Amino acid sequence: MTRAVVTGGAGFLGAHLCRRLLAEGWDVTCIDSFLTGDPANVADLETLDRFRLLSADVRRPLPVEHSVEWVFHLASPASPPAYLRNGIQTLEVGALGTREALELARRNGADFFLASTSEVYGDPKLHPQPESYWGNVNPIGPRSVYDEAKRFAEALTMAYQRTHGLRVHIARIFNTYGPGMRRDDGRAVPTFISNALEGTPLPIHGDGRQTRSLCFVDDLIEGIWQLARQGHAGPVNLGNPQEVSVLRLAELIRELAVSESPLAYVPRPQDDPDLRRPDISLARRLLGWMPTVPLEAGLRSTITWAALHWRAVVAG
Repeated sequence: MTRAVVTGGAGFLGAHLCRRLLAEGWDVTCIDSFLTGDPANVADLETLDRFRLLSADVRRPLPVEHSVEWVFHLASPASPPAYLRNGIQTLEVGALGTREALELARRNGADFFLASTSEVYGDPKLHPQPESYWGNVNPIGPRSVYDEAKRFAEALTMAYQRTHGLRVHIARIFNTYGPGMRRDDGRAVPTFISNALEGTPLPIHGDGRQTRSLCFVDDLIEGIWQLARQGHAGPVNLGNPQEVSVLRLAELIRELAVSESPLAYVPRPQDDPDLRRPDISLARRLLGWMPTVPLEAGLRSTITWAALHWRAVVAG
């Protein structure tokens, strides 16, 4: 049985990854401080013998006493409201937390997976973004606490590979959505869905012409699984190359939710990217991977889930 540690395992992506690894027959130890993760995301897994949930801060030595073959490092606030509210912690997780996760992998001779982000490209001047692009990041802007944390995490991961011969695997994850997102996540999809279900205005930053590329969570987890299974170091872009404007996304969610919510135009945040679309040529060639869930189908599934779970939370 393959034993894995998943940091940030009670977060949106982490919980989905834990489920996939368990479905593949792995033994999973989920570590989360619950800064942005939620134990409810994995509550149903705690009855399984092959799953353990540990409350711990990844900035300190990880309390894992058994041997492991894989360390998946997903711990980090990921939505703008979360990392702007917890800027110092975000930087420390990117630095100290990545070091502790790397050390756990080094001590065990384990493979190490880093969940990096498309934010390492900043507000890109090259479109779409290939892995060879070094990015256009404002190192002192408000978003830098997340951007630079992930850029440092990548650098530290590669330093461990060169210094210790550690087997590493880096995924640069583009915008992902799906069931399990927090209602107050703050990113476009959950915000638009929540407001559409409530009948309140959908906030459009600027004129809404800025674009995003949205990948359904099942596709993203399949990409992570293929990257781990096939053993490539990366970095490898994982995301959906289908581009959609923020305005069209709001209109589509409003249509699918059968909502009469108005659109409300608000100022754009500082350093908000104009364009964001992955070049996934490398993932296609190395992993044989590409997204398969159309945007409308993924949004419909997410809206159905949110209508049941978020309203239940409000009612409770």
